[in-house]
Amino acid sequence: MGENLNEKLDEYPARTRTGVPVAVATIVVTLATIAGFVVSVRTLATEGSVAAGVAGLVTSILVLLVAVFVAVGLYMIQPNQSVVLTLFGDYRGSDRTPGLRWANPLYVKQKISRRVRNFTTETSKVNDANGNPIQIASVVVWQVVDTAKAVFGVDDYVDYVHIQSESAVRQLARSYPYDAWDDTHVTTLIGDPIEVNRDLLVELQERADDAGVTILEARITDLSYAPEIAEAMLRRQQASAIVAARAKIVEGAVLMVRDAVAQLEAGTTDANAIPLDSDRKATFAANLMTVIASDQPTNPVVNVGTLSR
Repeated sequence: MGENLNEKLDEYPARTRTGVPVAVATIVVTLATIAGFVVSVRTLATEGSVAAGVAGLVTSILVLLVAVFVAVGLYMIQPNQSVVLTLFGDYRGSDRTPGLRWANPLYVKQKISRRVRNFTTETSKVNDANGNPIQIASVVVWQVVDTAKAVFGVDDYVDYVHIQSESAVRQLARSYPYDAWDDTHVTTLIGDPIEVNRDLLVELQERADDAGVTILEARITDLSYAPEIAEAMLRRQQASAIVAARAKIVEGAVLMVRDAVAQLEAGTTDANAIPLDSDRKATFAANLMTVIASDQPTNPVVNVGTLSR
């Protein structure tokens, strides 16, 4: 039974036709009916044939009612717009052809826009995968592609898309940590925007299928820690940045000291090579590391004695 219901909800073309010939014919018939009505009234007023006058009046009224009934079937479709047609609650198809159209006057016609729409979700306060409170919002670009599902699949497709978008953004925020600090193998909200936005798009599309909507784009536009922990997290980020910078400096300093010792001992020739024992290498390395790795200016000390004093 569920499969049959889904098949009925799929959009299919309605049996309609262009409305210009119908509109022209309706106008001509209406004018002719008015003329016939006037002639019948004059016939009765001039004491002509009463039967002919009454017959003319009745015929004119009936034809006019038929013309009005036919004219009810006319409707206008703008570009990127569809009309869903129903007859006594039964879906009879959708018309996407722009212009003046005509269908069975008994059809109920509901216009659905197929234009691209976008909106920004409200900034939500949720906990990320690590339990830290964050604030997150996103922009969603969407379009109706199946008008039957948009009308009959959900109660209000616009409200449905908005609510499901809010829910998907909250679910996404709970699935990833805001930041993984030193663990570069973990997908994070702040560090992997392309992957996170792709997952948000997939999640939204799964929810929007029931409403006949396609999600063209979904991306996070607002992402930050909640105010109550923002200052603490900022200090943590600064501390991590300082530690990472110092580690890089020390790594570079070690390489520089190793190269300097090797070049001193090798020299350009055997005559100018400077052999160093273990103690002198340690002293030289300590002094050079202090100069390179220190974040404060160093003051040189001139040794006027021997190397051993």
